[in-house]
Amino acid sequence: MPQSLVQVYLHTVFSTKDRHPFLNDKTIRGKLYVYMAGICINLDCPALIIGGVDDHIHLLTRHSKIMTIADFIRDLKRSS
Repeated sequence: MPQSLVQVYLHTVFSTKDRHPFLNDKTIRGKLYVYMAGICINLDCPALIIGGVDDHIHLLTRHSKIMTIADFIRDLKRSS
């Protein structure tokens, strides 16, 4: 029986409310990255890279086969 390998990578960008620079403190930003990485692991979509600047965050994640992209984004935003 043939098998196929599918890997979907998502580049997601979140901005802060009204693009206000809430994340200008690097220690807070680092703690947020660790927290979001934990959320991604719990959603079975491990984060490969998380970064950003004062007013937005970038995530590169490997997407799970069992969850829709919309559900992943919803749960990630809700939890963070």
